[in-house]
Amino acid sequence: MQKVYARRRLSILAALTGFMASAALFNSPAASAALPTPVGAATARSYLSRLPVATEDRTGYSRDKFPTWITISGACNTREWILERDGESVVTNSACTATSGSWYSPYDGATWISPSDVDIDHLVPLAEAWDSGASTWTTAQRQAFANDVTRPQLLAVTDNVNQAKGDQDPATWVPSRSAYLCTYVRAWVQVKYYYDLSVDTAEKNALRNHLAGC
Repeated sequence: MQKVYARRRLSILAALTGFMASAALFNSPAASAALPTPVGAATARSYLSRLPVATEDRTGYSRDKFPTWITISGACNTREWILERDGESVVTNSACTATSGSWYSPYDGATWISPSDVDIDHLVPLAEAWDSGASTWTTAQRQAFANDVTRPQLLAVTDNVNQAKGDQDPATWVPSRSAYLCTYVRAWVQVKYYYDLSVDTAEKNALRNHLAGC
């Protein structure tokens, strides 16, 4: 039954994403909205207990199978929308490109004043999603996942920290800033649960251990 509901959620989200991309008329939340707060630790532990455990399989993965970035609102694509949401005193031009502002990276505690120093991280990486079940999705569903501004899946972080993270899961990588660890693993579990993605054994053990301290 859970998988049926998950498929329905994906179908609805994909339909909304397609509407935004084609018409650019979807009434999105204001870009000044705060980063979505993940579920609490108790809820995350409950979700984790219900996630299917499976061996990861990257056969056939390509980043191109997760189209980014799409139009979110007006002239703003996903990257620019997140930059404006997560930044302070952000100034944009008529194309919605950020020209100035400041961005605090919760992963390492660094603050940047140039948008070129900031990446938009997919908290659950696209390759990880593919390994965990997204290989069976349609392109529209993968596009919805890659541009999800509703759940705590996208956030602005230091570019080289994001690059060092790559496609790793919490068994091998968590933010160096310990104050953000609980938020990170709660968000990870929430996203995986919402999209009905699996976890591998090492990943589940690491998440369980981290959540025990939250």
